[in-house]
Amino acid sequence: MTDDSNTDLNDKRRLILDKARDCFLKEGFNKAAMGGIAKAAQISTATLYLHFPSKADLFHHMILDTSEDFVSIMRAVQLGSGLPCERVRAFTRGYASFLADPFVRAVLRLIAAERDRIPQAALDVYVRGKREVGAPLISALRALTAEGGLVVEDAASAAGQLMGMIEHPLFMSAMMLGDDHRTERDIQQIADDAVRTFLARYAPHHPMHETHA
Repeated sequence: MTDDSNTDLNDKRRLILDKARDCFLKEGFNKAAMGGIAKAAQISTATLYLHFPSKADLFHHMILDTSEDFVSIMRAVQLGSGLPCERVRAFTRGYASFLADPFVRAVLRLIAAERDRIPQAALDVYVRGKREVGAPLISALRALTAEGGLVVEDAASAAGQLMGMIEHPLFMSAMMLGDDHRTERDIQQIADDAVRTFLARYAPHHPMHETHA
C-alpha cells in the first residue's frame, strides 16, 4: 500500500472518529446509529463497518482518540515553579479549568454513563488520567517535601485530597445536577480555597508539624 493510500485511510479514520464523537455526545450510545455516523462522515455503512466492526468498538476507539485531546490539556496542569503556595496554586487552577471545560465534562459524563457497557473505555481514560495528572502531582509533592516546602508523609493520599477538593464542586456537582448548575464560588475561588486548605494541613508551619520540647 502506498503512502498516499495510508494517508487516505488515516484521514478517513480521523473523519469517522470526529463524526462519531459528535453523534455520541449529542445522542448518547443507545440512540447513536452506525448509519447516522456513516452519513455524517459521508461514507457507506459498509465502509464504516470495515473500519469498526461494531458500535461498541467504534465507541471505544472514539474514547481512546478523545483521550489524546485530554492529554494535551492535562499536560498543562503542572505545579510550575516558585514558592510552594504558588506551585500548588498553579496546579489547582489548571486542574479546575480542565474539569470546568464543557467538552471535558461532556465526554466524562458519556464515559460514566456507558462504563458498564464498555468498561475498557472507562478504564483506559482513568489509567491515563492517573499517569498524566496524578503521577506528576505525586512526584511534585514528594519533591516539595524533600525541599522542605511541605510536610507530606503519604504523597498519593495528599494528591487525592487536593484533587478531590477540585473534583467535588466542579465535576461531581455537574454530574449530579447538570452543567447549568452554578456553584456559589467561581473556578478561581474553588482552586484557591483548595490551596488554603491543603497548605493549612501540609505546610511546615502547621501546628501538627511543629516540634514541642
